[in-house]
Amino acid sequence: MVLSGVCLQLYFAARIGAMAVIDPQSTAFQRSEMSRLLREQGRILWSQSWLPAAQISPSIKRAVIASEDAGFVDHNGVEWDALEKAWQKNSKAQQRLESQKQKAMERYQRAASRAQARGRPAPEMPSALNATPKVIGGSTITQQLAKNLFLSSERSFLRKGQEIMLTFMLEGMLGKERILEIYLNNVEWGEGVFGIEAASRHYFHISASQLSPLQAARLAVMLPAPKRFEKNPGSGYLRLRSNMIAARLRAVELP
Repeated sequence: MVLSGVCLQLYFAARIGAMAVIDPQSTAFQRSEMSRLLREQGRILWSQSWLPAAQISPSIKRAVIASEDAGFVDHNGVEWDALEKAWQKNSKAQQRLESQKQKAMERYQRAASRAQARGRPAPEMPSALNATPKVIGGSTITQQLAKNLFLSSERSFLRKGQEIMLTFMLEGMLGKERILEIYLNNVEWGEGVFGIEAASRHYFHISASQLSPLQAARLAVMLPAPKRFEKNPGSGYLRLRSNMIAARLRAVELP
């Protein structure tokens, strides 16, 4: 087990070291999305084009930092306070959900007993029993990049430990500017839309080098749920939050 752990670290170190000079065009998350699109639609509609950091509008860099990770320039890859708060919220959400499921099961059992006594078919199982809690990540840009590059969507203590280990390796071997460049070129912005250049052309029909502060803010606000906002571009939340982010851009420090 120790040997396999060391081998895994060496493998990740070699991959991350290569990223210092080679632009990664594929991530674990993207490969998973390709498989899903092929399975569900029988084809892969994909848009992605790498853009060097120098050609990416400073507005989108500032907007993503302001929206996703305000402490990006200063932290070492992990915001421990945010992580602890997210853990507490997720634990409470899980407890509430378990209580709701228990009550739903008790109601179902009573209804099933009444149906059986009257010689009727048992009712369908309540959909609430299949509900899952909304999970808050508390992740920095570097953590999101580590997860997207290397890890599955599984949520567990082991996977979170791997994510944090990879986060520190990315921070130590690449530096903030390179991390932001890779993140912007690989993050998802819609169904089959990956990277800032593809997103800029998909939503505004311009290159990412030409993004205005408000356009950049709108793309940044989409990041937590890009597919949902892609389907609902007139969202009031999207509009208001974009205006707030755009107003803060000048105060955002870049690496």
